[in-house]
Amino acid sequence: MKSSSNSKKTNLSTRQLSFPMHNLSPIMLAGTGSDVGKSIIATALCRIFRQDGYYPAPFKAQNMALNSYATPDGREIGRAQAVQAEACCLPPHTDMNPLLLKPNSEHTTQVVLNGKPIGNRSAYDYFRSEGRDELRSEVQAAFDRLAARYNPIVMEGAGSIAEINLRDSDLVNISMARYAKADVILVADIDRGGVFASCFGSIQLQDVEDRKLIKGIIVNKFRGDIRLFEQGRQMLEETCGVPVLGVLPMFTDIFIDEEDSVSLEYKRREMAAGKVNIAVLLLRHISNFTDFDTLERDPRINLFYTNNTADIEQADIIIMPGTKATLDDLLEIRKNGCAQAVVRAHRNGHIVVGICGGYQMLGQTVSDPEGVEGDIPSLPGLGLLPVTTVMTADKTTRQVSFDWDGHLCRGYEIHQGITQRQGAAEDAPADASENSMSGDSSLFTRTDHCLGTYIHGFLDNRPVIDSLVQAAGGGKGAAGAQNSDWQTETSLAAFREQQYDKLAAMVRQHIDIPTLYKIMSHD
Repeated sequence: MKSSSNSKKTNLSTRQLSFPMHNLSPIMLAGTGSDVGKSIIATALCRIFRQDGYYPAPFKAQNMALNSYATPDGREIGRAQAVQAEACCLPPHTDMNPLLLKPNSEHTTQVVLNGKPIGNRSAYDYFRSEGRDELRSEVQAAFDRLAARYNPIVMEGAGSIAEINLRDSDLVNISMARYAKADVILVADIDRGGVFASCFGSIQLQDVEDRKLIKGIIVNKFRGDIRLFEQGRQMLEETCGVPVLGVLPMFTDIFIDEEDSVSLEYKRREMAAGKVNIAVLLLRHISNFTDFDTLERDPRINLFYTNNTADIEQADIIIMPGTKATLDDLLEIRKNGCAQAVVRAHRNGHIVVGICGGYQMLGQTVSDPEGVEGDIPSLPGLGLLPVTTVMTADKTTRQVSFDWDGHLCRGYEIHQGITQRQGAAEDAPADASENSMSGDSSLFTRTDHCLGTYIHGFLDNRPVIDSLVQAAGGGKGAAGAQNSDWQTETSLAAFREQQYDKLAAMVRQHIDIPTLYKIMSHD
């Protein structure tokens, strides 16, 4: 993700802001469940408040996600809060997401506090009430710092607010709303069904005093003519005792970075004639899959996610994506045949690109002598790049710029492990490329039609995309080339701004924003 070029961007720690109107209370988007649309609605409200002259900032006390982003000061937050910050015309900051959980496996997670990892914890240990006071004080302090400088604070809950078994250890939902004195808006997904029961149950399962914090409902992902739900809207208000502020339609024409990998299950496509077919391996622990959003929108390219070996061997380009569990995923793709399919495709002249964990897998070996990731001490890689990787507890998080064919490009690194070229110093120059993919040698390792890099956002840069398209088939995909001007560095930023404005306009059309302001003004 690239930061907006908007001239009103500000530094969180230095610039004092004067509010143009009276202060608004914080607002929290809480959910009846996961993936109901809290993040996207929070993003829309961030942009709407900014458009209306306020200085909003996003906040999610605790986020569990494998998609993350490196802040300008080299720390790590959830991708959704980085997107929301951009919608606010702000640089991302760890105070916007002070606690980030990155699952390593079904039972363990890496805990990132204020942008830096503090260790791995089992889910059982993490969610016990013991030791929660320190984390609670940290997230509350982060909120206080934001609230002292920005208004309103657009808060986001996590999962369902009705998980009463986690009430005592909750840091992110109603307990945080209670601390912030926030107005809570309940978001429900009508597309999955059970909207009446989920809304009513989510409200009734709260304590009597907490129930009073819930000031409205937003029904999300409605398919068809929204007017058909008018009676349902009235019934929902009567049943739940709070107003329905709006019914948002299901949309497919607005492009905002997603954080939940659930969406990838719907991106399994077939080969397309006349385009460059790019297969992204669908790993179990795939992370930072937003690396491929720009490719997906390029009219020259047909991008899909797959673990089908036949698709892998037929694709023009195979991408090994990032992963939070490199060794576990490497073992899995060896078992299911995907690793062998990638090697065969490379042998037959197809291009292979590895990013972050995918880069590590393309090397000779990946070792974890200290058990940083888990119980697998070492595995052979795919052997396509002359590198070896040793996992380390230290994490690299930084924004980077690099030269590619004489063009300045940007991205960011978030990874654990040290990757070293065989028989050379760690920072030895990469092998010279035999195709048009030529960039800053200190940030890449290349052999014939194979490239590995730690840079996320690498494929958001038009010069990189153009060289891949050319290397994959020369004129193939050229028909759409003239229509992809939005992919240049400057126009990609403009494209993202356009999407935030489109999202805000759609939400204004379907949500009662004046009533929302009254709620937040306590009129």
